[in-house]
Amino acid sequence: MASETSRPSIEISIHQVVALALVLVMMTGCAGVIPMDAPDAAAVHENAAIITAPSAPLPYVLMPVNPVVLTASNAITNATGISFASVPGGHYREAPISVGDILTVTVFEAQAGGLFIPGEAGVRSGNFVDIPRQQVDQSGSINIPYAGSIRVAGQNPRAVSNIIRDRLKDRAIEPQVVVAVAEQRGNQVSVLGEVNTPSRFPIDPGGLHLLAAIAKAGGPKFPDYEVTVTLKRGNRTYTQYVSSVVQRPSEDVLLSPGDVVFLTRVPRVFMAFGSTPSPGSIGGTNNRRFTFENAEMSLAEALAKAGGLDGSRANSKSVFVYRFEPRRLMESVGLNVAGFPTIEVPAVYKFDMSKPDGWFQADSFRMRDHDVISVAESPSTEFIKIMAPLDAATTNAANINSIVTAR
Repeated sequence: MASETSRPSIEISIHQVVALALVLVMMTGCAGVIPMDAPDAAAVHENAAIITAPSAPLPYVLMPVNPVVLTASNAITNATGISFASVPGGHYREAPISVGDILTVTVFEAQAGGLFIPGEAGVRSGNFVDIPRQQVDQSGSINIPYAGSIRVAGQNPRAVSNIIRDRLKDRAIEPQVVVAVAEQRGNQVSVLGEVNTPSRFPIDPGGLHLLAAIAKAGGPKFPDYEVTVTLKRGNRTYTQYVSSVVQRPSEDVLLSPGDVVFLTRVPRVFMAFGSTPSPGSIGGTNNRRFTFENAEMSLAEALAKAGGLDGSRANSKSVFVYRFEPRRLMESVGLNVAGFPTIEVPAVYKFDMSKPDGWFQADSFRMRDHDVISVAESPSTEFIKIMAPLDAATTNAANINSIVTAR
């Protein structure tokens, strides 16, 4: 009889505990007791002084990948943009004499007794004299005995030789003149940035190519597909990846005096979202931002680096790549995007990885810097997500009921 009277009191206490827990949850939500690492959406909206109207959805083009689309996309990816080969003023085969250069001048005469008497006339054959080394002054000139001041800046040594010879021909005996650049101090280029030995050096008489200049500076510190080379010529700059210069000989241009070459490490990256393995589960990678491992990374390689598709969640028929494309690409595949408001057209490429040709296309599709990969979830996954909290709630209710009835 005692147990019959005690059972209702236990049952009441359990209901009271459950009710109290519900009340506390609601109260703590209002009082801000539940820990949060940032304001929630409601707090942000409630405390805003002004709320602007939402923008209209950004129009985009959805393109299931086929051979035509694949070819058009890769053609844009393979394009180098501004070509170094089109940079003006880089065709110096022989660098001209410049201010600061040091020249050697040797004058030959046909026979002894002429204008110049060598100091070693009695101990060596030949009638020639070496003029003391001349440094090109700020006016671009040098001074030669009996020939006077000669403007040499901007000319080559052969032209200067002819000028000196013409000025001496009426005083010396059939003079011949040889002019050479002993030290180039004005026709120099600088190679800076992510190279092993940043330095400044003169242009070779036969010309100096871009890659040769980088080699003189010790080469890049990082892989060529992670390093951009910026060529500053005059008031303009031009930028390419070093890998593009290596692969395309026309990009390996001749440098001009005063050029500045600057190497910068700019790793290319892509992001992977959706139904790929959770961050940290693949190779210790703890985020969804990955770097390229070569100059021509394909979508298949990118998916492999991100851990592939999650077999328990992924919809293999819907793998997407998001990027902005130039309008000329859309026109090349027959799409009219004249009404789009953006300069470049937002494009979404769709791959069906449930079919073998989807994998071939993914292995041929060239990735670009800051591409976004999104793997859609299977419809069954959404159903499982909805059912999970319901299942948890019914399980908890059953557990509570079993405790109550057991008393």
